[in-house]
Amino acid sequence: MTQSVGANNRLISLDAMRGFTIAAMVLVNYPGSWEHIYQPLEHAEWNGLTPTDLIFPFFLFIVGISITLSYTKLIEKGTSKKELYKKIAFRAFKIFAVGVFLSLLPSFDFENIRITGVLQRISIVFFVCSFIFLNTSFRTQAWLGAIILVGYWLVMTLIPTPGIGEVRLEKGVNLAAWVDSILLPGRLWQGTWDPEGILSTFPSIVSGITGLLAGHLLLSKRSPYEKSILLMVAGLSAVAVGYIWNLTFPVNKNLWSSSYVLVTSGLGSLVLGAFYYIVDIRNYASGTKPGIIFGANAIAIYFLSDVISYLFYLVPFGSASLNEHFMSALTAAGLASKLASMFYAIIFVCINFCIAYILYRKRIFIRL
Repeated sequence: MTQSVGANNRLISLDAMRGFTIAAMVLVNYPGSWEHIYQPLEHAEWNGLTPTDLIFPFFLFIVGISITLSYTKLIEKGTSKKELYKKIAFRAFKIFAVGVFLSLLPSFDFENIRITGVLQRISIVFFVCSFIFLNTSFRTQAWLGAIILVGYWLVMTLIPTPGIGEVRLEKGVNLAAWVDSILLPGRLWQGTWDPEGILSTFPSIVSGITGLLAGHLLLSKRSPYEKSILLMVAGLSAVAVGYIWNLTFPVNKNLWSSSYVLVTSGLGSLVLGAFYYIVDIRNYASGTKPGIIFGANAIAIYFLSDVISYLFYLVPFGSASLNEHFMSALTAAGLASKLASMFYAIIFVCINFCIAYILYRKRIFIRL
């Protein structure tokens, strides 16, 4: 039986995709050793794309879809925009505050606090995209996304970097890095620049807007098969345009370049379209349960994984930390260093899954 998308239905494919995205985020964030990592589990050093570079934009894409689905449902129930504005602002504040709190761990050094970060960017994208959705149409959202991407491209490729006198897009030597060094208080993640900086936040909002557009498609009156096909066709088209744009504005996660937005959102749409067809249309839902469990408390699990990591990486147990003990034991057993590091990361994901499973079984859903 095919599941339709409506006010009272949840998409198993979307819930599972959200959870698997968080699980992937935990996997790449906590290897056994940062010195021994398989290349696909690392971010591209600068230009280019690895599987790891897909995780964050996939999550923002899912945030956008969730905004369309959940707020459409609330509006249909008669919830006023004023009430929604309050909920949106409070939730965005909570997520941002939790992100700042994580940046302070474990020393709470307020002099070197990092204001930006993953959760902070999620909160901003959620806040802005929510207000955009509640006050604009599908067409306006599409035009707004396009204008931001083109505007960001022009700003980054036409305005010379102050102090240098020419346009540069190198690591730490570009307009975005200069803006961060001038306007961002506290510590920058990479010393002279920050991957979640001010200018790059604008195109990251478009990653959320592409999710809004996908959400509109999922709520449309088209048949489930048409929705699946259109998601994949739109995804392929976005990837193609993104790689053409790459010729003048390289695909780059740290800059969150316009080409990067199109390529990653396009791939996200492709994955969702295929997953929607397999899981929700064909009802092949076997194997989705772990993703649903992770996704039920996605941001909470991200937060808990960061807190738990300090126990594994910083607290000494005898002569070394837990991750060092794990690495020593696994390599002594004959595993190659990179394989041992990945195996440790998988174990860490499983530990977090146990927490997610307990919360899920007890019907505890932490909504940050």
